Amino acid sequence: MNHDLDLFRSLVETLLEEEKKEPVLEPEAPEVLFERLQIQLSEQGISDQDFAQILKDLILSTPRTATRKFFNQLFGGRNSKATLGDLLAVILNNSMYTYKVGGPMVGVEKEVLRQSAQLLGYPATADGTLAPGGSMTNFMAMLMARDKVKASIRSSGFAGEKLCLYTSKESHYSIPKNAAFMGVGRDHIRYVESDDYGRMRMDRLREAIARDRENGLQPFLVIGTAGTTVMGAFDPMDEIANICEAEGLWFHVDGAYCGSVIFSKKYKGLVKGAERADSFSYNAHKMLGTPLSCSLILVKDKRWLYESFANDADYLYQTDGDDYNLGKTSLQCGRRNDALKFWTLWKSVGTEGLAAIVDKQFELADYALKYVQSNPDYTVYSYENSLGICFNYKDLPADVLCNQLYEAGELMVGYGQFKDQEFVRLVTVNAGNETSDIDQFFKQMEEFANKIENLV
Repeated sequence: MNHDLDLFRSLVETLLEEEKKEPVLEPEAPEVLFERLQIQLSEQGISDQDFAQILKDLILSTPRTATRKFFNQLFGGRNSKATLGDLLAVILNNSMYTYKVGGPMVGVEKEVLRQSAQLLGYPATADGTLAPGGSMTNFMAMLMARDKVKASIRSSGFAGEKLCLYTSKESHYSIPKNAAFMGVGRDHIRYVESDDYGRMRMDRLREAIARDRENGLQPFLVIGTAGTTVMGAFDPMDEIANICEAEGLWFHVDGAYCGSVIFSKKYKGLVKGAERADSFSYNAHKMLGTPLSCSLILVKDKRWLYESFANDADYLYQTDGDDYNLGKTSLQCGRRNDALKFWTLWKSVGTEGLAAIVDKQFELADYALKYVQSNPDYTVYSYENSLGICFNYKDLPADVLCNQLYEAGELMVGYGQFKDQEFVRLVTVNAGNETSDIDQFFKQMEEFANKIENLV
């Protein structure tokens, strides 16, 4: 073990040095890359020397998501305290279904969930769990909503029910997949039109619910989004809550991207009304810089976690009460300890430190937005209070510009679409960046774009 830990430290030090020299890698064709790296497995093992070299080649050929030039996804950067927690979770290798094998880590997870619920404004009846990604937390919320409206489905399955749910056209792509998985069906999703800022329109939501009721369907769920994938928009939570309460519908807030604003006194108002939702999810591996993956779902009334996910297993639940056997409130059985890395970060910097991380990202976004707004070479599509700065430069096709920047190993930034427009989407979720890194991004992008302008 000591030998391999020394190797690990050596590999990490090498990677950190190489990230400084070359923040973005030029991509290679998959077939060429896989062959060069000797990924193929064989009957016989290899020497430690060869093993170390292959690992070095492997990590140095992997996309670098923690550098100051990675703006491509809704995650980025690297926080050392959170990384430490993840490494400890790997060494300890606890599974989080029972107190018997989780021990104090059960307390760690419950404290993270308790504090999160308190920040959101949930009552003492609230609880939650962790899951591997926002797609899964959305799925869990959708299952609880289904089971609340029709408890017999859990035992007897569907018997002619025609349930339908509502979400914004800009909502996450996991929702139609989950509707298929849970038996509701993709055709029973109503994609509600959004306004010019990407927020769900309440007039269209009311019309859709009324139309379905008239046609003999059973509305059961509305999913609001705190930070849409492309525009970073926040749906009007208070207004959705009013409709759901009047109509008797489950209200879930998908805050995978930007639900972490609950930590910020300055920006928490963006999700005003989310405390009225039946369930709320956020990803600590996005705005809070925790390593992938660390997704939390909170439920206002913990009863619904047990209703949908508890199942007796004598070979597993042999000691302690249900409050400490977390498998009773999870979709999973075996589950890694994803709470520890978030706890080590939170413990080290405090709630105020997490708020500073959130505020810093909006500061970077505001800085980038002002830059493109003040430069006549840019067409701007985004607005204040969004971590996604959407623009086009000199009318160059966004897909061409982003792909060529990637292929040249210059910058990693993606593009998106909204209301028939396609544009570059600069994401400022790396709180380790400074405004000087935003300046460098635009400088490097403009210099590169000016070279290819005549080639398009």
